[in-house]
Amino acid sequence: MEIDPIKLEKFMGQALGELGAAMNAALVVLGDKLGLYKAMAGAAGMSPAELAQKTGTNERYVREWLCAQAAGGFVTYDVTSGNFTLPNEQAFALAVEDSPAFLPGAYQVLASVTKDEPLITEAFRTGKGVGWHEHCSDLFQGTERFFRPGYAAHLVNEWLPALDGVVPKLQAGGKVADVGCGRGASTVLMAQAFPQSKFVGFDYHAPSVEYAWKTAQQLSLDDRVGFQVAWAKGFPGKGYDLVAFFDCLHDMGDPAGAAAHVRETLAPDGVWMIVEPFANDRVEDNLNPIGRMFYGASTMICTPASRSQEVGLGLGAQAGEARMREVVMQGGFKHFRRATQTPFNLVFEARA
Repeated sequence: MEIDPIKLEKFMGQALGELGAAMNAALVVLGDKLGLYKAMAGAAGMSPAELAQKTGTNERYVREWLCAQAAGGFVTYDVTSGNFTLPNEQAFALAVEDSPAFLPGAYQVLASVTKDEPLITEAFRTGKGVGWHEHCSDLFQGTERFFRPGYAAHLVNEWLPALDGVVPKLQAGGKVADVGCGRGASTVLMAQAFPQSKFVGFDYHAPSVEYAWKTAQQLSLDDRVGFQVAWAKGFPGKGYDLVAFFDCLHDMGDPAGAAAHVRETLAPDGVWMIVEPFANDRVEDNLNPIGRMFYGASTMICTPASRSQEVGLGLGAQAGEARMREVVMQGGFKHFRRATQTPFNLVFEARA
């Protein structure tokens, strides 16, 4: 084995940076759960003692945490005063839950996959799947907290208007199914925006459905929003004006079978909206920071979920538009187009 010392040094520097980033993932979760970021948001420089007092935590631990955050550029450190500050930009991403840039949910997902590594390691050996329900509960909460800000920023204002004729139907009073709804964030956002319409969210994960019900009741939406435990290939109802799949079609074992069922449940002029992680069709075009993140999540979550179900197609989170089109057409749809996109999502419209 011949080693180029310059290339080795470069890679070791890269790996060192990633080791620090990986360690910081746990520190972000910790700071989020203890309210440390929220306590620093909008405040002038704080000493470790002040932050500890404000959050009811131990000063010695807080001091070490702050130093780690400063070393990573998450907070700044003033040498003269010894105080630490959370810049507004970092606060927007780390402390403001309804910010479109809110990140702690993503770090919760990272925490969950680290805990679930033994399950995935064994799946690599056996080829079997790991169901969504088998993961650590941090995955369910983290996924909702990670996706909700993006949905809040784009769903009502951009994605639904990009679908031909959908918004007028929802304004007048439509019937909507949100399949793979998880803890109901997307369902609730649509229901709040279109009070004349009725919505029902479906997911096979009973604890998430229970959480979604509680949210709807707390927001007094339960007279026109419902949630049920159901699979994508068998959810009940007919005549839906809109069926929505948010970041879940690629997780399904038989996405073509799910597509066929959606077609049967739509109204004659109904629309299927499919939101998927952004991906190009060729692997080489996805070898970038976004693709890296999604390939990683696909390895630890999405592909194992698909392989735990019948068929086990394993589309993965970077399937791309061409592969999605193929699956949708196999389900009997005749019309498929990219309606819009963001740096993180592709939004497709399918019609029978």
